[in-house]
Amino acid sequence: MDFWEAFRYWLKLGFINFGGPTGQIAIMHKALVEEKRWISEERFLHALNYCMLLPGPEAQQLAIYIGWLLHRTVGGIVAGVFFVLPSVFILMALSWIYAVHGNVSWVTAFFYGLKPAVVAIVAEAVVRIGKKTLKSAMLMAVAAAAFIAIYVLEVPFPLIVLCSGFFGFVGSHMLPGRFAFSNAMSNSKNEELPATAVSDDEPPQEHTLPTWGRFSRVVVVCGLVWITPIVLLGVVRGWDDIFVQEGIFFSKAAMVTFGGAYSVLAYLAQQAVHHYGWIKPEQMLDGLALAETTPGPLIMVTQFVGFMGAYRQPHGLDPVTAGIIGGLVSTWATFAPCFLWIFVGAPFIEYLRGNQNLTAILTAITAAVVGVILNLAVFFTQHALFPNAGPDWFGIGMAVAAFVILLRFHWSMPAVIGSAAALGFLWKIV
Repeated sequence: MDFWEAFRYWLKLGFINFGGPTGQIAIMHKALVEEKRWISEERFLHALNYCMLLPGPEAQQLAIYIGWLLHRTVGGIVAGVFFVLPSVFILMALSWIYAVHGNVSWVTAFFYGLKPAVVAIVAEAVVRIGKKTLKSAMLMAVAAAAFIAIYVLEVPFPLIVLCSGFFGFVGSHMLPGRFAFSNAMSNSKNEELPATAVSDDEPPQEHTLPTWGRFSRVVVVCGLVWITPIVLLGVVRGWDDIFVQEGIFFSKAAMVTFGGAYSVLAYLAQQAVHHYGWIKPEQMLDGLALAETTPGPLIMVTQFVGFMGAYRQPHGLDPVTAGIIGGLVSTWATFAPCFLWIFVGAPFIEYLRGNQNLTAILTAITAAVVGVILNLAVFFTQHALFPNAGPDWFGIGMAVAAFVILLRFHWSMPAVIGSAAALGFLWKIV
């Protein structure tokens, strides 16, 4: 398969990958599995289950994985960079508008309409992912247990991941067939499909074979690329500087936050708002709304957080300049590790393809992520639609309408977001 054809696709994807992780995964699935036939359903889901297990944005990691499968390391780099690059520039401009003009009434009115849309989008994500992954009563029980654990008992998400993976491993031996996610998602009509660019039956490609020498080289190179900018900022500006704090925090978040954007946002909001005081709770919701309006992963909200934190604490720099640097540092610390996780782990995952124990573990973790996303939907509903002043009935009506439109009429994400913003603007202004 031609590299430049893939290059053009990954570039295009960077501008059209709206809709958060579920929408982005659906876009890639339709193009790569159904239309272009670059990868089979089974291998797509095998890669997706691994990416669900990783910390960070699973949709971008899936793009890196498939790009690597198709065209080695350079293919993974191209796919991963273009997946986020357009949104870096777009969201930076929106962050500047928000920071500089955020107290203007028309800007406030515009963002008012986005919040109910965000609630609807997250709720619809629960339904969409649930339909694709919760194919048995056992997996539904895993999702429900994960929701209770994180919402009621406040169990850390990494512990939920470990417990669900262990449950999947044990359950696959006690109840065979209940954790066969890939089989449940396979072509139910048993149709004869064209061959894929990455064959399921041919011997594995050389670059997909794991070796400890390659493992060591990848860890050293990717690790240096990840930490070097943060170290240089610490040497130049001091280790207590806002840029270094943001770089360290988002690097740490990149290592410990699992389940993609939906599951990590509650943790980011808690730390950025309450621990560091970089932004206010309502600004966190505004940042997510901004991330929803742009292509790219929802975890791009970290760029908004980094921008606002440095903008409010410029430490001798022009606030806008400080905000731009803070946004870039946060983005780098968030996304650089994704390449490390894929380039290190993907060869081993490919080697273990077809292993029933691994499939069961990844399937159970995917089910647990559904419960965590439900927790996030409840979190945003409480803060956006039930503020301290009482229920926002107009916002509740908008959220319900947006949810129905997304679920029943399948409007595109930009259409829903644009309509919600326009209605909120008219409601506040008029």
